[in-house]
Amino acid sequence: MVLARNVFGLAGWSGSGKTTLMARLIPALSARGLSVATVKHAHHAFDIDQPGKDSYVHRMAGAQEVLVASANRWALMHENRGGPEPTLADLLSKLSPVDLILVEGFKRDAHPKLEVHRPANGKAPLWPGDPRIVAVASDADVPDCPLPVLDLKDVDTIADLILRVTGVGG
Repeated sequence: MVLARNVFGLAGWSGSGKTTLMARLIPALSARGLSVATVKHAHHAFDIDQPGKDSYVHRMAGAQEVLVASANRWALMHENRGGPEPTLADLLSKLSPVDLILVEGFKRDAHPKLEVHRPANGKAPLWPGDPRIVAVASDADVPDCPLPVLDLKDVDTIADLILRVTGVGG
């Protein structure tokens, strides 16, 4: 399934620097006047709620969804309760309209991606097996890579690539 045109991903192995790059890209893109949303895939059990909080009590009592709201933010927690993990498309449908959606993880999904690759991690690159990887960002040379290789620290060039590929802001 092809996702919305304004979706772009950062893919790479754990420890490659995806989150650090994401944290630098969001303000750089926002400074260009764009609204940005993010989706992050977690490979492990995680919990954003805490024991002792009312919302936690509601979930543990069996609520399928708990929505917590204040003057500053709101969050909706949905319990899969043994159901299938939602697809990226399912999750994207939950977001409010924005100019650009950056996805961290979901490396096997059908959206254009930048591979964040650090040869020092000792992991094989993803680009040979994923035709949707359009470029690689690295802190070192990436031999034999036929794709554009960008400096991992050059956030402006990476932002330019994302906007060019998605057609957002142009």
